[in-house]
Amino acid sequence: MSALRNDIFAGKVAFVAGGTSGINLGIARRLAELGARVAVAGRNPEKAQAAAASLAEAGEAIGLSCDVRDYDAIQAALVAATDRLGPLDIVVSGAAGNFLAPAAGLSANGFRTVVDIDLNGTFNVFRAAYGLLRKPGASLIAITAGQAVNPVMLQAHACAAKAGINQLVRVLAMEWGPEGVRVNGISPGPIAGTEGMARLAPGDEASAALAARIPLRRYGEISEVAEAAAFLCSDSARYITGTILDCDGGSQLGDSSNHSRSQPGG
Repeated sequence: MSALRNDIFAGKVAFVAGGTSGINLGIARRLAELGARVAVAGRNPEKAQAAAASLAEAGEAIGLSCDVRDYDAIQAALVAATDRLGPLDIVVSGAAGNFLAPAAGLSANGFRTVVDIDLNGTFNVFRAAYGLLRKPGASLIAITAGQAVNPVMLQAHACAAKAGINQLVRVLAMEWGPEGVRVNGISPGPIAGTEGMARLAPGDEASAALAARIPLRRYGEISEVAEAAAFLCSDSARYITGTILDCDGGSQLGDSSNHSRSQPGG
């Protein structure tokens, strides 16, 4: 149970790009539960409307269709959100694409697509939102990943895109901080029930092997990432900006599967 009050975002407006499924939908749900009016955006109009409908019990929500790779489309969606809900207090950019591929077998188009969705998409969302933010007081969150700092084989495209996101977060925090706009990132580890993990660690055997290497010995839950996002958007984090918050069970610390054998008597 979260220690956050159920009304901490009352009167505030949140826009969640990529908010039609997975981690981003979980974040949207938690923000709505805590009182925010929420717009969720995704490429598929039907999925966007379905996602908004699924949030009805949590709070007020609308669904919008746009592709984060298309600046004009994301700008139109953000304007529509503010027209219906009001100025933006919270913006989450979480649209992402990924797949396993060796660099020598990765096409230029495949590399470009992931960078375009993840990195360019994050810039598009934040840049298009800039003029619609409530200042001071707005909070922006980018969803990044451990590949930003730890190289992973078969992930050249994702590593490059996420590293760019981390640096973008830091630069925007510096440039927009004087106006009272905070910009942070969340780096989730392996999270259960997400499309990304279904692609990167398919099957029970692969999932179990990965979990065994995580210090906390389990996958994270979508709700745990949502709580991290709620904290970063809250007044409890009002002096935090330019930070990448790892929500990963310690997975970026390295493989701890041999811990017991490395201890005296192990």
